[in-house]
Amino acid sequence: MTARSRSTHLDGRGRARMVDVGSKPLTARVARARGRVRMQPAALEAIRRGTVPKGDVLAVARIAGIQAAKETSRLLPLCHSLPLDAVEVEARVDLAAGAVTLEAKVACRGATGVEMEAIVAVSIAAAAIYDMCKALDRGMIIEGIELVEKSGGRSGHYRNPRRA
Repeated sequence: MTARSRSTHLDGRGRARMVDVGSKPLTARVARARGRVRMQPAALEAIRRGTVPKGDVLAVARIAGIQAAKETSRLLPLCHSLPLDAVEVEARVDLAAGAVTLEAKVACRGATGVEMEAIVAVSIAAAAIYDMCKALDRGMIIEGIELVEKSGGRSGHYRNPRRA
């Protein structure tokens, strides 16, 4: 079997396609993703104190992440549009790491997983932090965006062995 024939996102001629999940059973799906935005101590302290001129950075990051999860299929061309049941985005100042840490948890009852929705939520939440704080630190680093865990579907439960 070739890599092309194993890929569910390619048709018989090697062209990209959206996978047909119509015959798959609906199951509870949950995914968690994580990432962080490293920055200078002064910028991190401004976020912690709530003195960033553009407003409440952590609240905006959470809302941006939630909105991004809902729009994932519009951003990624082969992603299915899913009726999400829940999206949670946590954003917290981690002084020891010199970063804002982000975690998204996305759930639905569907025929395909929500890993991409969780990853997109963290990615856009991180970009929102950068946007709100770039006047304080243009050298911020968005890093470590990864799937932590997912459950549901035929492949069952997965926990990233490097990050669980």
